[in-house]
Amino acid sequence: MGEVIKNRYEFVVLFDVENGNPNGDPDAGNMPRIDPESGLGLVTDVCLKRKIRNYVETVKEDSEGYKIYIKEDVPLNRSDREACVSVGVTESDEKKVTEELKKLKKSDDKVDEKLRDYMCSNFYDIRTFGAVMTTFVKASLNCGQVRGPVQIGFARSIDPIISQEVAITRVAITTEKDAENKNTEMGRKNIVPYGLYRAEGYISANLARKVTGFSEEDLELLWEAIINMFENDHSAARGKMAVRELIVFKHSKELGDCPAYKLFDVVEIEKNPEVEYPRKYQDYTVTIHEDAIPDTVEVKRMI
Repeated sequence: MGEVIKNRYEFVVLFDVENGNPNGDPDAGNMPRIDPESGLGLVTDVCLKRKIRNYVETVKEDSEGYKIYIKEDVPLNRSDREACVSVGVTESDEKKVTEELKKLKKSDDKVDEKLRDYMCSNFYDIRTFGAVMTTFVKASLNCGQVRGPVQIGFARSIDPIISQEVAITRVAITTEKDAENKNTEMGRKNIVPYGLYRAEGYISANLARKVTGFSEEDLELLWEAIINMFENDHSAARGKMAVRELIVFKHSKELGDCPAYKLFDVVEIEKNPEVEYPRKYQDYTVTIHEDAIPDTVEVKRMI
């Protein structure tokens, strides 16, 4: 799959939403997620990783080495069994698969490594984010949990956001009976008028080398996916969303040159003093204090 990365990375992603819902909360009627104490908007790491997976799936179309493990309408056990077949376990019944894997473990102490390597080499998102593979967990195999080198935290808005509920109408009536009594259907949707969000991520060259084999080619695809993660995923509910900045910090060695927080702290986003209610990206100023970055760390603005 190419040369495994040799440098540690951290990165900061800035993205915004205009008149949309970036990440609905199913426990709150699908309203935009908000920190109740600060009023800042939230977008989960799961949501962001879903966008990255979707982009890779769109671009690579399940080509060799770039399948997606966590995807719609494909049970995880089906993908797990691909790896089982590669080590000679061809059973389709779940209990029999577990039994066969346990037997194989006794006769082949390398079976964990073989299964892990198969899944990492074939599935981009396992190679990148890691995964929990229940088929192997049930069989008490060590490869059931793979820790990925790329980790992304929750995104948080720069300023408090307002969740606005908008009433909408539809001229098409659902049933014949309803059509006798009314001409329109009423509905509601929740939007954020404007919000600029910041997410931070980490890439471990150490885990890439020891566990998944995350390569330089995979890294370039990751940057491409982050930059374009909203471009092929537009919907009426999400409104206008775009990645505005991708700031990458490259360390000179595998274990890094300084703590991650010191690099995140050099990226400062401030609302312009004349702006009371931000409604566009230009209402903010992004500053990178390069004098606070160690000489051995390279910083690059990808957008």
